[in-house]
Formats: sequence, structure tokens, C-alpha cells
Amino acid sequence: MIKVTNLGGKEFFINPDMIEKIEARPDTTIILNNGHIYVVKESVEEIIQEIIEFRSKIFSLGFKRGD
Repeated sequence: MIKVTNLGGKEFFINPDMIEKIEARPDTTIILNNGHIYVVKESVEEIIQEIIEFRSKIFSLGFKRGD
């Protein structure tokens, strides 16, 4: 899960596997594949970096376990 912040300042988590697309409209808008739309404070680049870090953690945990 990645942490994002809505425009009111509330932090919440999104499953990056559910993200269909991310747009800058000028506010960053995350559209999930179930149709839900979230407008967040983070930039598109910040969200992409969060996804990369999340996936890196997942893959490194799998290799450490020896699966």
C-alpha cells in the first residue's frame, strides 16, 4: 500500500495494483480500476516513486525468504 494525502490533509492508503491511471489536472488525480477517483496533494512523480519503493520492498522480501 502507498500513503497519499487528500486535499483536506487526511492521509490514507491506496493499493497500487488498483491504480488505472494518474493524471495532473492540475491537482493530482488517481483513478482506480473500480472507478473510484481520488484527488491528492502528492505529485505524479511522488506517487510513482512511492509505487517503485513499495514494489522494491515486496520483491526484496520474497527473495529474502527463499521462495
